[in-house]
Parts: sequence; C-alpha cells; structure tokens
Amino acid sequence: MARITIFAHINFHLTGFPCNNYCQLIGALLKQMTNTPKNNQSSSFEILRPDKWSSPVIFASPHSGQDYPEAFIKESRLTPLSLRRSEDAFVDEIFISAPIFGAPLLRALFPRVYVDANREPFELDPEMFDTPLPHYVNTTSPRVTAGLGTMARVVTSGNEVYSKKLNFEDARKIIHKTYFPYHCALKGLLDEAKERFGCYLLVDCHSMPSIGGPMDRDPGFNRVDFILGDRHGTSCSETITNKVEQCLRGLKYVVTRNNPYAGGYTTAHYGQPNENHHALQIEINRSLYMNELLIDYSAGFLPLKKNMEKLIQFITRISPESLKLK
Repeated sequence: MARITIFAHINFHLTGFPCNNYCQLIGALLKQMTNTPKNNQSSSFEILRPDKWSSPVIFASPHSGQDYPEAFIKESRLTPLSLRRSEDAFVDEIFISAPIFGAPLLRALFPRVYVDANREPFELDPEMFDTPLPHYVNTTSPRVTAGLGTMARVVTSGNEVYSKKLNFEDARKIIHKTYFPYHCALKGLLDEAKERFGCYLLVDCHSMPSIGGPMDRDPGFNRVDFILGDRHGTSCSETITNKVEQCLRGLKYVVTRNNPYAGGYTTAHYGQPNENHHALQIEINRSLYMNELLIDYSAGFLPLKKNMEKLIQFITRISPESLKLK
C-alpha cells in the first residue's frame, strides 16, 4: 500500500471558511503524491492508499489521533490519560487493512479533544474565550451546549479541559492547521471516488464508551456492540445500511441504529444518497477491544480486528451499481 502524508504547514490566510483553491491544491497533491517521504513538520492527517483502488468505498478515522501538542497539555487541567479517554483509541489500527481490499483509509493524527473533525469548522462555546466570537461561529448547536464543539470545553466525563480562557485567534490558527486540511483531504478522496466510480460510500469509523456517560443521552446504560448511524436514512441508502448490519449480525454482534449516535457533521455533510453519495457512521463498543481506563489493548483486540477485516472485505465488495440511486 502507498502511504501519503500531507503536512499542515502550508500557509493560507482566511478569516472564516476554507477557500476552494486550497481544497483544489490539496486534491492535486493527493493525486500527484505516492510514496514521497516527508519529514519536515508534524502532519494533521495521513492517507493509506491501496495499490489498486478497486472499490467506491473510503474509510475515515477522525478521532483516533494521538499527536498531543505539548502546549495543549500544559494548558489543560487534565492529565494526559484523562485527555486520551476522549479518543477513539486504536480505531485507525482496527481498519488499517482497508487498502488491502482496494479502499483508502484517511486518519486524523491530531486528537479529538484538541480539535474535533466531526463538527462544523467553528462550533465553539463563547464561555471558553476571552473575547466575543466572530459572527460566523456557531455558538448555539446542541454539541456546543454539551461542551463538545470543534474545540471541546469538557471531556466525556464532564470535566473541564482548559485551565484558563482561550484566545480566539490562537484557536482559529489551530483549526486551520488541523481541521481544514483533514476535510480538504477527505473531500479530495470523495471527489476522486466520484471520478473513478460515479459514486462513493464513506464509512466514518468511531468507537464509543461501553457505558453511556453523564453528557450522553443514555447515561449509565450498557451499550450494544455496534451502532450504525445513517442519520435515520438520510445520509446512506437503507439498503446499504441493511447489508452492513446483516454482516455484523452474521459475525455474532449485537447491532442497533442511530441511538444514541445517528451520525455527526461528516455523515450529514457528505451523505446525499440521492446524489449517489453515501455516508455511514460505525460506532464500536470499546469494551470489545480495549481497557477503557488504561487506554490499552485488551485480549479482544486481535479477534475484533480479524472480524473487522471480514467487514471491510464485505463492504468493499459492494458494487458501484448498488450505490447509484439515480
């Protein structure tokens, strides 16, 4: 497989949303680059490409990044281990075999608690900042209200992340160096899939705590093995969701849909089934593969990974024709 890393030191000047030219630049770089080594700066994401892209499927892991900036750790009132409990730890490793089956894997390298790529670009809590926020910032979404915006105010346990108020200009720079390059890369992959196959299926890969936390809609309840999120049929064809659910049930897992996770910004933004653009979120119960307190592998990791290889193989065999609804 080819490993491609795009680095977030490319300079661009914006006061709001990313410009199309920047995304076009990223897209052009993605097509041109193969195994070129990069070692000059830390990157915000990594793409693992197949030797032969044979499936209209793209896998993405936006929440498994582990590159915690030292300045962020110093600004936080939490221990590094407490910060890591917001990670979808090891999910990128669980889906690492996607390129073997002809599909690319995109993974964010920055941690979710630092910047959440499954949010709008600027979903921010004004209480976190030392000055009023610009007009384009979404300050009223349910995610912001819960403290889980693009830059989180709290972790899933409800504990505050930062020890002091933030400067918005600093936050804007962080978002532009992490979030936007990730989404430009994702859009580049989706556009490339459309060119190759006339459609795409984006599988957004996540993991969830085994028990609902105080900030969740199911506090204190034990969770099933997998939750599939298709935004109640609006981001992915029900036929495709049915197939994935049947595959997981065939692997002896307990599966439900859309509750409490129906899908986030990624599925809502990129999933338009009537345009042959499908996006499905997969949530894996962390107790299946890890020690949730220590953020470490459990004995269940390898068996789960083996089963997910079967799932990946099944999904990548979905034909382009079955994704074309018009």
